[in-house]
Amino acid sequence: MSTEDNKYSYELPEELIAKKPAEPRDSARLFIFDTKSGRIDFDIFSNLNKYLPEHSLLVFNNTKVVPARINLYKKTGGKVEILFLVNEWGGGDTSFKVMADRRLEIGDELSIGEKFRKDFLVEKQESHFFWLRPNFEANKIFEILEEFGMTPIPKYIKGTDISEKELREKYQSIFAKNPSSVAAPTASLHFTSGLLAKLSNAGFDRTFVTLNVGLGTFAPLTDENFKKESLHSESFMIKDDAVESIRDAKSNRNPVVAVGTTVARTLESAASHIFEMNCPISGSTNIFIHPPFNFKVVDCLVTNFHLPNSSLMMMVEAFLENKKSPLHLVELYKKAIKERFRFYSFGDGMLIK
Repeated sequence: MSTEDNKYSYELPEELIAKKPAEPRDSARLFIFDTKSGRIDFDIFSNLNKYLPEHSLLVFNNTKVVPARINLYKKTGGKVEILFLVNEWGGGDTSFKVMADRRLEIGDELSIGEKFRKDFLVEKQESHFFWLRPNFEANKIFEILEEFGMTPIPKYIKGTDISEKELREKYQSIFAKNPSSVAAPTASLHFTSGLLAKLSNAGFDRTFVTLNVGLGTFAPLTDENFKKESLHSESFMIKDDAVESIRDAKSNRNPVVAVGTTVARTLESAASHIFEMNCPISGSTNIFIHPPFNFKVVDCLVTNFHLPNSSLMMMVEAFLENKKSPLHLVELYKKAIKERFRFYSFGDGMLIK
């Protein structure tokens, strides 16, 4: 299998890359695809309740994005943009794994402000990652990032005029509460309190899991991924009430709707434990979902439109094939492009059922 396969390639006009989210959030457009009938409908996200199967359980990712991108300064005064991979920090560790926008040397000292202080020491390097040892208590990093950091929106969102203050609200779901991610679970960005209330009133239950999203969600696929049948590792937690809700839904043959690929990844990684355990499930996953794949938990998927040749496209294609879809994902994307849907993190949404 190759990422060069046309199965995952498409041409997207640059103007269809969304530079800002819809306002209000649930006014984003919604592409609905019924895999059984092959029917396609177009609507707006606030009408999601009209298209969900009866008695569906919606599962959301309640992780919170940290303003993990920060400018640090060398002794020479040179500026380095650093991304703290807070999703990989174990809590007890005394150094942080980061990415930098320019070359660093082991032993370099970095300062939070232009007035130089020895705030960080470059401790080691592996491939294009560096480890920074702080000159302060490591657990204070979140306070520092909150004060000096920037929201790590994807680099392909160019020319946005959204302020940092707005980004911290807009690149965040309304139910985010566990600060450990460097990218948002973007399918969740379409939900408002009004839409959640509408869904509840229509009889749809919901529950939450946590998967701390890393930079790997945007990383290009390599031959190594296919050789080892694995991707980047991300930590997750499914609390006992969520385990119970998901198991009950499956037992009663009520559809489980994964809101986003991060939720799908979490649920399928924990599938065997969900059916066997009556306690919280936590761990890390490096699962690589691509065709063919037997989905054991997820029955429906709410998702955004993803980058070409990405692991996320492969996951959604695997879901379509598992549902015996009459259309491939690229065929659906081409229809969305023709209808001028907006793509990527701030773009429109899709329901596959």
